[in-house]
Formats: sequence, structure tokens, C-alpha cells
Amino acid sequence: MTGHSRAIVSNQPGPHRDLNRRVERALQHPLRKPVAEHTREAFERAEHWRAARANMPLILDAGCGVGLSTRHLASAHPECAVIGVDRSADRLSRDHGTLPDNALLVRADLVDFWRLGLAEGWRPARHYLLYPNPYPKSVHLKMRWHGHPVFPVIPALGGRLELRSNWRLYVEEFALALRQATGVEGRVEAFEPDGEPLTPFEGKYRQSGQSLWRLVTELPHRPELLPAAR
Repeated sequence: MTGHSRAIVSNQPGPHRDLNRRVERALQHPLRKPVAEHTREAFERAEHWRAARANMPLILDAGCGVGLSTRHLASAHPECAVIGVDRSADRLSRDHGTLPDNALLVRADLVDFWRLGLAEGWRPARHYLLYPNPYPKSVHLKMRWHGHPVFPVIPALGGRLELRSNWRLYVEEFALALRQATGVEGRVEAFEPDGEPLTPFEGKYRQSGQSLWRLVTELPHRPELLPAAR
């Protein structure tokens, strides 16, 4: 992925006015969406793979796209078991070289996969959300991860959570949602990646001269954040 990338344009001048309500609703009302069978089967395979490496800390690469970030993370952390998850079979099938032995790519719906991981007791040491689709139109708040009903599952898993985006407002909203749900303050900062970009999007945005933003914070494992667990 090379070439110029247009800057994000949004009709929002600041954090969405309905963010607080959306997060509160997610905290108070359990997500009743049935788990898709294909994701359940994919999770079972991933759990089998992870269990065989139970002595290795787990890294989740959520929305890994073509899997380059999963490969980079596995190479940078050979002591960890790295699982990259994406819903697109086409993206995951693209040839970017052999996967390291400590990496696994999984086609699954993240909404279901996260819930299954939490129910299984997964405690990722690191959890990455790299350049999720920002859905910049105000009407699409509920499609951003921090406005989605699954949001409480993300901090409930715990670990070192890192979100990266080329849209500062997305990261700021995520930080506000995280503070509302957990009381944890996540610092939003501009950053310049060291060395090779983790994802094709990161490289493309950099080449286009766009600023990159991130949030990094440590979270405890808190399954009680889910309303069904109360």
C-alpha cells in the first residue's frame, strides 16, 4: 500500500455529544448478539493453538488486515504467542511471507472473538488496535469501537492496550470512553514510528505527511465490566 492518502474529514468539531450515553448503555446492557458459528470454530482453533503455548504471554493484534503487523509483532516479541484477527479472508490470504512459529492468523468477527476470549479467561499481555476504520461521519459513532456495544470487552481483557490512528479525534474519544468505563486515564500523544511501519496504513499515512496518534495504557483484567457478569 503506497501513494497519497487523503486526510480524514469529519463533521464533528470535537468528541461526539452522544459518546457518554453510548458507553453508559454498553456498560449497563449486555450485548445479546449471537456468536457466529464460523467465529466460534475459529476461536476453538485459536484456543487450541494458544493452549499449546500456555507458557508464552499472549499478544492480540485486533483487526490485523493483511497480517504484516502480526508478523512484525511476533518477530519483535519471540517470547510471546501472537494472534492476529481479521474478518476478511481476502486480506488474510495475501502473501507476505512465512508466518513466524509464534504467530497465528485467524479469520473471525472481532465482536464475537473478543467475547469468546474473555469468557475463556484470556489475559493478553499486549492488545493492539492499529488504524481501525474511523467512521468519521457523526452519524456513525456506533460503528467506532468505543461507540459499539462490545466496547466494555476491550478494557475487560486487560493488558497493555495500544491504539493507533491518523485521526486524533478517534483516539481522544477512545480515551474518554476508557476513562468512563474504567477510571483509567489514557494519554493521547503524537508519535513517530521507529523503523519499519507496523502496518501498510501506517506507512501510507506517514508518506502522505499525516500526523499519527496513539494511546497506550495498562489495564487490569476486569471481566466484571460486562453487565452480564454483575
